[in-house]
Amino acid sequence: MTSILNICAVLLLCVAINGDVYGAPPARELNAEEEPVKYNDAQLWRVDLDDENAKEILRGLESENDETSIWNSDGKTADLFLKRSAIEDVRQQFKVNNISYSVVVDDLQKKIDEENPKEDESQYQNRSGHRMTWTSYHRTQDIYGFMEYLARTYPQLCRLLTIGASVENRPLKVLRISNGRKNRNIWIDGGIHSREWISPASVTYIINDLVTNWSKLPAYIQNINWYIQPLVNPDGYEFTHTSNRLWRKNRSGTGNCRGVDLNRNYGYRWGGLGTSPNPCSDIYCGPGPFSEPETRAHRDFFQSAPLFFAFLTFHSYGQYILYPWGYATELPADHQQLHQLGLRAAQEIQRYGQVAYRVGSSAILLYPAAGGSDDWAKSIGVKYAYTPELRDTGRHGFVLPANLIIPTARDALIFTRVVAFYVATAAKDVNAPESN
Repeated sequence: MTSILNICAVLLLCVAINGDVYGAPPARELNAEEEPVKYNDAQLWRVDLDDENAKEILRGLESENDETSIWNSDGKTADLFLKRSAIEDVRQQFKVNNISYSVVVDDLQKKIDEENPKEDESQYQNRSGHRMTWTSYHRTQDIYGFMEYLARTYPQLCRLLTIGASVENRPLKVLRISNGRKNRNIWIDGGIHSREWISPASVTYIINDLVTNWSKLPAYIQNINWYIQPLVNPDGYEFTHTSNRLWRKNRSGTGNCRGVDLNRNYGYRWGGLGTSPNPCSDIYCGPGPFSEPETRAHRDFFQSAPLFFAFLTFHSYGQYILYPWGYATELPADHQQLHQLGLRAAQEIQRYGQVAYRVGSSAILLYPAAGGSDDWAKSIGVKYAYTPELRDTGRHGFVLPANLIIPTARDALIFTRVVAFYVATAAKDVNAPESN
């Protein structure tokens, strides 16, 4: 187990969780005539954390200005985002202090420009019903149109639910996929952190596989009631497409410091380690637990819905399979079962996808952060609560090229199928009942 000193050092360095560690500085509000935020010549560095001096310097960089931010860290290395204006000063500081680093991305705006090539509209001419392709990242309208198409086309299998509305009054849509029998329930969501585009892309890929291949799927998948929400944070997701690719939070509030980190806003251990009371922070937990309509929608739906057996919330990046607790380094009583399932899923992903995922509790494998959705789900009785952090390990960071959507989504699908097998075959006396 990670030592207390190492955990504290990582916590002070990152004070975040779920792969989306800090990130770009908060965006200013854009007037109609303003251009979207650009990251020309901004870079991403992989910094070696060989000693306390390196960690202390990175902590100083994080607190002193908004020109640098830590995107990810496992305690041994940290991914450091730097605006162009900060690069030379930081380079000199690292040279003086003998801190080793490598440049992972030398021009972030170039990565952003190349991430999602515009698709040829002619490919849609002979299609009907929806525009999803999984060869590009799609906007909210396409994602919701796809869900609506499935509900219309497969009415015996799919039902579209609206469980609430976002800050900007976008519907929060959930697709229920079920054979109508008395089954156990699995919840899947994505897009809670808006810049993690691979998350909703992967979740919609899972939906497509379930619905279009339903008759060919094994009984353990068919005998599940699936509730799937690809976009927990549609406002933030749209904002990343129109105004600031690296926006993380929702869009509540006004002024220069808008937004709440929805994955710090859930009620279990709200406001604890790895959160911030500062509205300008990317890990701002909000004025109170469930202060945001997006998280309240989850709370209210789960209060009225049957108890769920599994809760899977997809994030990026880092290639981790994380389970509670995230609020502290304590472990739930059934942590061995959670770890065993995670290892099985990681083995299957390695077997078919040829990529490695690390498995562990959020706080121990990475660092503590309170108010997360997986901790909340576990606290209300969900047996299998997981946060899979999808590809990659830092080469592209949050700006994962569209040509990696399908390979990454297959990782997510493999993980989901392993969870479904465990849920379907678990002993009948485990804590979640079957229900319609």
